[in-house]
Amino acid sequence: MRLFVGIFLPKEILDYLYEVQSKLKKQLLGKINWTHKSKIHFTLKFLGEVNENKINEIKERLNKIKFKLFKVKLDKVGVFPNENYVKVIWVGLKPKEKMIELQQKIDSELLDLFTKDQEFNVHITLARVKFIKDKEEFRKNLKLDIDEKEFEVKEFCLVKSNLSKDGAKYEILERFKLN
Repeated sequence: MRLFVGIFLPKEILDYLYEVQSKLKKQLLGKINWTHKSKIHFTLKFLGEVNENKINEIKERLNKIKFKLFKVKLDKVGVFPNENYVKVIWVGLKPKEKMIELQQKIDSELLDLFTKDQEFNVHITLARVKFIKDKEEFRKNLKLDIDEKEFEVKEFCLVKSNLSKDGAKYEILERFKLN
């Protein structure tokens, strides 16, 4: 089964990110697959295909992680890998330090089961880009001001991702509360 460790966002943040997507949709022309509002999340670690007999061990290890609640704010809109070759449109989070620290704890707890993430970028994916009609116009319209909406991170989840022709369907296998 396909798994990841992630953080689901509060409804008011999802609503706001949906508004951001709507503004960008009007301005950005090309073939762009926008992340459905119900699927917007923050990935801490992608585990990939995992044998079902490892799930309990993963849960046990993630349960060992002790981490305090923390607050983050939405940051700016950005792209991967760069503005000349756009594949992903995202919104950043700040401050990044707590997200990185939590991700590193997860990474080290699962280190002998999964490879260490080479480069971890603190971002929420808004869309995947297949084709851009006018790159210059795209770059100009991407400069969108984002409200620094703040929210508290209270938990992270082990999530099963079921791929289908209608896109991924997420099933939370376990929630891990921060204290």
